[in-house]
Amino acid sequence: MSETIRLARTEDAERVREVIHEAYALIRELNLHWPAAHADVALVRDNIAENDCYVLEIDGRIAATITLSRKEEVRHWTDLPFLKWFAVHPDYQGKGIGGRLLAYVEREVVLGRLGAPAVTLATAEKHPWLLPMYERRGYERFIAFDPGNGDGTMHLLRKILNPAKFGEVHSVSGDRRESR
Repeated sequence: MSETIRLARTEDAERVREVIHEAYALIRELNLHWPAAHADVALVRDNIAENDCYVLEIDGRIAATITLSRKEEVRHWTDLPFLKWFAVHPDYQGKGIGGRLLAYVEREVVLGRLGAPAVTLATAEKHPWLLPMYERRGYERFIAFDPGNGDGTMHLLRKILNPAKFGEVHSVSGDRRESR
């Protein structure tokens, strides 16, 4: 079994949409208004073109995806990199594939290439297992907010990847911990 992690290309959009659509079935059942859960191929193509969309392939087939945003979704709270659209196709779930993709992006991209001391992502409180899963992976809740769209409380989580550098950059007075 060969495993490859790479940036997605526009020609990957249909398979990436399939992975996200299948993985996000519960998100739709919970009636969460996450763009990825309802994305068509055009929106996935836009995501690939406008952000750094990574895929993990197994034997040449895309099994998982995660996006490092280049947009300003969380800039009013933090200047740390933001991950979104994380999905593992159900055929590959429970095998550590998502964890390997997430760890790669944290280590090689966020810490290595960008030199950022921490990374952020967001999830909904009403999702039954995402918050505990991210917390087991070292993420901590640092901002809770209600987007006012029916999703309820959302949590912005952060994982500190380089504690020494994080302390230099995000002192108590410079860290925007308040909830909005």
